[in-house]
Amino acid sequence: MSGFRHANFSRRGFCLCCLALAGSATAGWLTPAKAWAEAGSIVDLIRDSAAKTPIAVHRLRNSIAVLEGSGGNIAVLTGTDGKVFVDAGITASRPRILEAASSLGSEPIRTLINTHWHFDHADGNSWMNAEGAAIVAHENTHKHLLATQRVEDWNFDFPPSPLAAVPTEVFSSEKTLTLNRTTIRLRHYGPAHTDSDISVTFSEADILHCGDTYWNGIYPFIDYSTGGNIDGMIRAAERNLVEATDRTIVIPGHGKPVSNKAELTSYRDMLVAIREKVAVLKRQGRSLQETVAAKPTAEFDAKWGQFVITPAFFTKLVYEGV
Repeated sequence: MSGFRHANFSRRGFCLCCLALAGSATAGWLTPAKAWAEAGSIVDLIRDSAAKTPIAVHRLRNSIAVLEGSGGNIAVLTGTDGKVFVDAGITASRPRILEAASSLGSEPIRTLINTHWHFDHADGNSWMNAEGAAIVAHENTHKHLLATQRVEDWNFDFPPSPLAAVPTEVFSSEKTLTLNRTTIRLRHYGPAHTDSDISVTFSEADILHCGDTYWNGIYPFIDYSTGGNIDGMIRAAERNLVEATDRTIVIPGHGKPVSNKAELTSYRDMLVAIREKVAVLKRQGRSLQETVAAKPTAEFDAKWGQFVITPAFFTKLVYEGV
C-alpha cells in the first residue's frame, strides 16, 4: 500500500482512521472508496500489525501506567481492587497486553472503561470481559457496539459486537468510580471525535485520559458517521485545558502517550487555526478540491502532518464540518 510502513504502527499506535494513508502526492487525497481499493483491508492490516507489535510500558504515578502499541493508548491502574483498564486495544495484542500488565502487578483485570466505541479502543472488550472485567462506558458506546455501524470515511461496516464486548455499566453525563483508593471521574464530552467520547480523570494522581479528543503531535480523525465534528473537537480541547494544570499528566488517544498542558494547548491552537482557514475558504465558495489545493494546514504540516491523517485528508474532515 502506498505510503505504508509497519514502523508507524508501533511508533504511534495505529487505528482504523487511516484510509487517508493511501493518498498520493499528486492526488492529494482519495475518496474513501478509492482509498479502500488501494489499501485493501485496513482492519486486517491493523490486526496483523497488532499481533506482532511490542507493547511499551510507561509508568506514571500513583500505580498508573500507559501501555502503548495496541490501537489507542491504554491506561492501567493497579491495586487491591484489581486492575482498571482505560481502553482495551486490539484483540490480536492480547498476549503482549497481558505480559505488560503482569509487569505492573499480579492483580486480575476487574474493570474496563471504554473512552469511545471505535475498534482500536474496544476490540479487546470480549477477552477482557472473559478475564473478569466489568465494562463501563457512555450509553452511546453501548448503542454503537450493539448495532451494525458504518463509518463512511473508513468505507467500512462494523457488525454488532458479541454481548460479552458490550458495556454493562453505562451513563449519560458523568459517573464516579472509587477503586484502588483512587477517585476515577468519567465525563461525557458531547459530540467531538464521535458522540460517545468520555474523559477519564484519576483525581488524586492528577492524570487526565482524553481518549481520541486529543491526538498528540498528529492530525486527528473525526468520525462524522457517529456524531463527531470539528467544532466538538475544539470544545473538547478547551474543556481538557480547563481540567488540566501545569502538573497534570495528559494521556492522548494517539501519538506520544505521555503529554502535558503545554502540548495540549498547541493542539487546541492548531485545531482553531485550521478550522478558521478552511471556513474562510468554504465561505468564499471554494470546492473541497480547491480548498485542499490552497493548503490551509501548511504552517502546521511539519509538526502535525507526518502520520496517517495527511494534511489533505484532515482538510477534508474540517471542510465537512464548517
